[in-house]
Amino acid sequence: MFNDKTLVCRDCGQEFVFSASEQEFYAEKGFTNEPGRCPSCRAARKQQTRGNGGGYGRQQREMFPAVCAECGKETMVPFQPSGDKPVYCRDCFQSQRRNNW
Repeated sequence: MFNDKTLVCRDCGQEFVFSASEQEFYAEKGFTNEPGRCPSCRAARKQQTRGNGGGYGRQQREMFPAVCAECGKETMVPFQPSGDKPVYCRDCFQSQRRNNW
């Protein structure tokens, strides 16, 4: 049903083989587009996105220092504490969650 195809990589311009087994895998997964990059360019692009925080272009969250209202330990949280609500370290937050939900 499937035959090997020779494709051209859109990044490096080199030819690569889109094998019959790869085509079968794509079909099983419901993918309709053929790969546009050769395996080495695909791997390089994947590595590049992983090196970028792993969030598909998302920037790393800004963290703020705080003191845990439960245990007094210094911690970092992903929001600017306003001082009007208690702030918990990860462990105490998880404990609060288990006890209240």
